[in-house]
Amino acid sequence: MILEIYKDALEYSAKDWKTLVLLGVICLFSFLLLPIFLIAGYNYRVVSNAVHGIINGRDPLPGFDDLVDMFVDGVKVVIVQIAYLIVPVILFLIFAFIATYLNDMAAVVLVIIGSLITLVVGVIAYLMSQMGLCHMAYNEGVFSKAFELREIKEIIDEIGWFKCILTYCGLIIITFVISTVVSTIIGAVFTVFGFSGLLFSAEAASGIFIFGMLVNWLISLFIVGPYLGIFNSRSIGLLYTMQI
Repeated sequence: MILEIYKDALEYSAKDWKTLVLLGVICLFSFLLLPIFLIAGYNYRVVSNAVHGIINGRDPLPGFDDLVDMFVDGVKVVIVQIAYLIVPVILFLIFAFIATYLNDMAAVVLVIIGSLITLVVGVIAYLMSQMGLCHMAYNEGVFSKAFELREIKEIIDEIGWFKCILTYCGLIIITFVISTVVSTIIGAVFTVFGFSGLLFSAEAASGIFIFGMLVNWLISLFIVGPYLGIFNSRSIGLLYTMQI
């Protein structure tokens, strides 16, 4: 089932390259902060489509209509993620604060123990936040549903904590592999061209290397990044449907 989710999400994310480029344009201006909420809002729409769909369905990619609603959804997504992140952060700060009053060895031991506990709590909080967003999307965007802890826990229990963690580990690996492979291929191509340019001049080779870095950055920004964002959002939404 997990492999089917990956297969569906990989194919779904490549349905419309124009959408990927448009998301890339928005990402280009993310330094202004406001576009970040549009990106989060769009990925939330992907999640919403997934939780109301089925694996290997014919769901189209969401449109870019109603930008105000998409922006508001993005704000809600960011708030939910920050809210769940606060718990492990505060927990780690408590351990770190207590460690400042201990001797060196005891402080190191406490920080290590605190880090391990924080990691476990962080993983739980992350799963809860992602399923919380899916639960909000499934309930027509009702914000409070993202914090219905009992309902969200029951959903994860039904899917299986191990299956959820395994799915997310797979997403991390696939995201890393795709990013690395694309960058490596582009880098290798322009490295060959760059060395070939040495036959003419060092300036030509340098120009080719710089151009290759630019192309790599543009492809990552306008294609790979948006593609992986949709892929992860679709996968998360489909994982949620495994308990319905």
